[in-house]
Amino acid sequence: MHRVSVTESGHLSDLSGKLIEHLESHSVRTDGPFTLRSGQVSSWYLDARQTTFDGEGAHLVGSAVLEILHESVTAVGGMTMGADPIAVATAVVASTRNRPLRAFSVRKEVKAHGVGGRLVGPIGAGDVVAAVDDTITTGGALIESIEVMLEQGLEVAQAVCVVDRSGGAAEERCAAHGIPFTALVLPADLGVEGP
Repeated sequence: MHRVSVTESGHLSDLSGKLIEHLESHSVRTDGPFTLRSGQVSSWYLDARQTTFDGEGAHLVGSAVLEILHESVTAVGGMTMGADPIAVATAVVASTRNRPLRAFSVRKEVKAHGVGGRLVGPIGAGDVVAAVDDTITTGGALIESIEVMLEQGLEVAQAVCVVDRSGGAAEERCAAHGIPFTALVLPADLGVEGP
């Protein structure tokens, strides 16, 4: 699995270290058991929104995602709501670095009124995008969002998640679509283990 929390020398980058510290301080809970979206039961839980919806945390996440975005990517998005703050934070950080970047959301179901559809935001067929998510257990929501993006004519250049607890399943599922996958943080980085 490709991940960015460790530099070539094997040490945590300053940015990755700060992101991990924020996640540990604000998002990791070990007072389980917790039932995950996948139905699995775990002794720990990651409420990533405690980081992605926090000003400092959002800046760290947006900066970390921007650091690894392929230069061809013009928009970032994924399944609402986990991906929403990541996409917006990345686009905002990009604007401070003179890189035009847009954010978008994938609705969980087709909207029956207004303009309808599942894609929300300044996005259209032919755009090159990165699919993002906050916490991945099986990769199901990420893959569903990627399939919607592909159906709508978007070119998905890469997939990125903040924390991957799937044990390689998300990477395999993305690879089946020919999409490279990167995790910013793994459970071991946060001092927790297991699903």
